[in-house]
Amino acid sequence: MSNNDPSMTRRQWVGMVGAPALATAVAAALPEIASAQTATDSSTGSLASTSPLPGAIYDITQFGAKGDGKTLDSDAVQRAIDQCHVNGGGTVLVPRGTFVVGTLELKSNVTLHLAVAGKLLGSPDINHYRAGNKIPRGNGNIVLISAADAENVTIEGRGTIDGNGAKFFTGKGDNTGPGQDSSQGYFNRPHLLIFSKVRNLLIRDVFLTASAYHCCRILNCRYVRCEGVRIHNRVNKNNDGFHFNSSEYVNITNCNIACQDDACALFGSNKYVTVTNCSFSTRWSIFRFGGGNPEQIAISNCLIYDTFGCPIKMRFGRGSRAENISFSNLVMHNVTGPISIGLDSRRRRSSTTTQATQPSAATSSATSTAPTSGVVRNISFNHIRANVVAQGFQHEDLPFPSDFRPGELRSCIVINGANADDVIKNISLTDVHITFAGGGTAEEAAREIPKMAGEYFEIGTPSAYGVYARNARGLTLHNVRLETEQPDARPAVVLDHVEDASIHGLAVTGDTQAAAAMRLVDARRVHVAGARLLAPAAALVRVEGSSSARITIDGGDIADAATPVTFAAGASEQAVKLRV
Repeated sequence: MSNNDPSMTRRQWVGMVGAPALATAVAAALPEIASAQTATDSSTGSLASTSPLPGAIYDITQFGAKGDGKTLDSDAVQRAIDQCHVNGGGTVLVPRGTFVVGTLELKSNVTLHLAVAGKLLGSPDINHYRAGNKIPRGNGNIVLISAADAENVTIEGRGTIDGNGAKFFTGKGDNTGPGQDSSQGYFNRPHLLIFSKVRNLLIRDVFLTASAYHCCRILNCRYVRCEGVRIHNRVNKNNDGFHFNSSEYVNITNCNIACQDDACALFGSNKYVTVTNCSFSTRWSIFRFGGGNPEQIAISNCLIYDTFGCPIKMRFGRGSRAENISFSNLVMHNVTGPISIGLDSRRRRSSTTTQATQPSAATSSATSTAPTSGVVRNISFNHIRANVVAQGFQHEDLPFPSDFRPGELRSCIVINGANADDVIKNISLTDVHITFAGGGTAEEAAREIPKMAGEYFEIGTPSAYGVYARNARGLTLHNVRLETEQPDARPAVVLDHVEDASIHGLAVTGDTQAAAAMRLVDARRVHVAGARLLAPAAALVRVEGSSSARITIDGGDIADAATPVTFAAGASEQAVKLRV
């Protein structure tokens, strides 16, 4: 091979990266390696293909990259990517070393392989970054690595992509949350990875860390696999993990995510998504849904720990439709929340929020011209074990303080249709066992929940310690066990304007200071069977409101209730059929 030939044979590559890189099986998966000598088209000055076959390996050091942790290597790395692309595709190798880079663009049929000791380190100079090529405005700002309108794009290997995000810390976030003025937000900082309209995207085995903004944004992509990825993203505000927007055929497996903001956001119309065998931790939310029409999504076999902003958070409004979403086999340790589903077709996004600072597909829930109320239905939660703390605490590896709002205290499962026409349908909780911290007061039990479905902390402390549901139809609670570590003067379950509810095998910690273990407010067609009290209570059920009707209570172990049922606020005894 000539000295100016940037490609290598397979034997040379294996000799350079060593046995650990060989373990990735990349070399074995490559086709026969062809020579890929750098050439330039004399008429255009652009790279020209000299390789008759794709599959060559392009070592970035052969294109001039130094890897000394000081020299800016962006141009050299980009030349390797461009030549690989022009020659029909192959592997761009980041060998041992620390390569400082600014914005890079991946292209079709290019695999970026990071050797075990190979690192791409984001430059600390903001002038070395630009918006990603063809990334839609408002979906990227500036970025370290991006690809758009491409296919067969891969990032792999056991090396590291480090955004150097602490260098961009100002103490400010992007101010896109409730009640914030995004015009004062901090946006001039790079995301780590952004992919837009990429078909056949694979990210596997790499370590992604220290982004200045979101870690990995995947927008309007199809056929996406994220396998064995580790993310540690806790050096700046708005440090998301994965952030998907209106993507389809997505598989996330065997990943470990620790971040500061949303760990696996699913905004817009994501479809045909599976997430399995992953672990997550964050200050805010894990699975966050907002706007659009998400459907056909299955999340299973995941561990969620030290998460203090609602692990599963779903917010929808006018024009949105969310359906056929399943959560199963989840273990949650030290969380607040833990589940919050909200539908509010009357709510509008704040006028201070600009389109340029929001995920575009997520804005559909706030579009004033949308013709219909939102739809949320067919969502299941199966086989869940959790302990819910009264309030969050500071992550030791987060270098700035976490602020906790009063509305984040003593939270519970919330299913909240804000208005009478915002009916959430067919929600089921099966084999769900949760221990709550307790400590709720009589004042909290009596408070009226605002008719809104914004962030959980905007709603405030709920009037139940276990499950609060409003404007729901077709609600199922089977084999649900709700316990408290400390006394709690709130009921375990509140059903407010709920119709068609099946509650079988419910076991709850009662409290004599609470009006009842369950509170039914203007509820209809509710069947409670086999309920059990785990501690004494003033009553099993308190029925309120003149609209309450067709409530049946069958059997169960309620000897610890002073009385089975009480009535208030105009509720009639004829509303209840008691068979105990």
